Amino acid sequence: MTSLIRSVQAHRKRDDGASAVEYGLLVALIAVVIAATVVALGIALNTKFQSAETCLSADPPVAADC
Repeated sequence: MTSLIRSVQAHRKRDDGASAVEYGLLVALIAVVIAATVVALGIALNTKFQSAETCLSADPPVAADC
C-alpha cells in the first residue's frame, strides 16, 4: 500500500513539467488564432474602407455600387 502511494506521488511530481509545456502550447495556439483573426479582420476592414473611398470620390456618385 505504501509503495502505491509513493508511486502516485512520484508520478504527480513528474507531471508538473508536462502540464507546464501543455499550457505553453495552448497559449501559443491561442496567440496564433488571435493573430490570424486580427489579420483577417484587418483585410476585411481595409476592403470596406477602400470601397467607401471609391464611392465618396466618384463624380457623380454611383448609387448602384454604394
